[in-house]
Amino acid sequence: MPFVEVKVFEDELTQEQTKDLIQKITNAVTEVTSEKLRGVTWVVVNEVKSGNWGIGGNALGLDDVKKIIAGD
Repeated sequence: MPFVEVKVFEDELTQEQTKDLIQKITNAVTEVTSEKLRGVTWVVVNEVKSGNWGIGGNALGLDDVKKIIAGD
């Protein structure tokens, strides 16, 4: 059974975006493996509190992600 875990910042995605992400990841997994695995493909989206994520020794938060998206 495929199990995919995705981590995003808390409140980064809307409920609709989360549903879309789960569907698209499931589609990708079944395209690579087998359509027969669709019903047993697990996708878990975990939300990480803003500031509890770091890259290169620097703590990042949701505001940092929004700046990246905006191109700042």
